[in-house]
Amino acid sequence: MIRAVEVIHSHDAPAGVVTLNYDDRFRRRIALTCDNGLAFLLDLPKVIDLHDGDDLLLLDGRHVRVRAAAEPLMKATSNDPHHLIRIAWHVGNRHLPCEIHPDHLLLRSDHVIADMLTQLGATVETLDAPFNPEGGAYGQGRTHSHDH
Repeated sequence: MIRAVEVIHSHDAPAGVVTLNYDDRFRRRIALTCDNGLAFLLDLPKVIDLHDGDDLLLLDGRHVRVRAAAEPLMKATSNDPHHLIRIAWHVGNRHLPCEIHPDHLLLRSDHVIADMLTQLGATVETLDAPFNPEGGAYGQGRTHSHDH
């Protein structure tokens, strides 16, 4: 099986596209199959947070593009920006991955958190979309204040 050993950025047409959800975009080593059937082994030197649009360099020089899969999410909104900031604080206090936009928050679908958001006064709706939450406070991606 051909190996992908590096993350690059390319404007060239990829040999394939691999569509991955948020959890599956945090990997070091795993067998994957592109949407067109091309199978490869992701074999990176360390765990990395793959982003929508990243390219994985195959050992034969071709590359595979990463696409963020649509997944069940919740969109939390408020008519008051300060209220939305308070809601974001409560989400962060629970260490939940959250994608922050100027007028809404996106979180993974969870009925308990949806109830909390509603009780805090947010309007909550469900949708299917790619999930690209904020990275860690101390570096890029899903990092903390220590090495993994």
